[in-house]
Amino acid sequence: MKQQVKISTYSIVITLIALIIMGGMILIDLHRGYLWAAWVAIGLVVIIFSAALFYMPLSISVNDRELCINRPLKVKTIVLDDITSAVLCPPTMAERRICGSGGWFGYWGWFSERDLGKYFAYYGRSSDCFLITLKDGRRYMLGCHNPQSIIDRINRANGRWK
Repeated sequence: MKQQVKISTYSIVITLIALIIMGGMILIDLHRGYLWAAWVAIGLVVIIFSAALFYMPLSISVNDRELCINRPLKVKTIVLDDITSAVLCPPTMAERRICGSGGWFGYWGWFSERDLGKYFAYYGRSSDCFLITLKDGRRYMLGCHNPQSIIDRINRANGRWK
């Protein structure tokens, strides 16, 4: 079973504005003859894009053995037997970003909330989120279209069908 990650309108707008600003800065540097500044800006853009390509979630899938967070450059897998709970749980407005993206190609990275503690996030819209907790205490806030189907599949695989 595979569900796509839908990116929020806010994330799309933030990403487009950032791309326009970065492109404009590079063009202005080139127009003014600051070739070194343009190369520095291009280098920063490459680094920022690399992070987005490494972490940005595209889809969430579940098979008989593992939960997969499908990203452009790497697939993050979590063994289903390691998952102790999977529940619908949208992030609150009180979440704090520790290190990651709060809209640049979605939401990904380390976040913290008073009630949930620290967790790693991979989602596009907060309304599509669910929280999984692992046996070792790690938490992941994931999001995809129709998250309840993923939660049901995880619970069915772990014998926790409600």
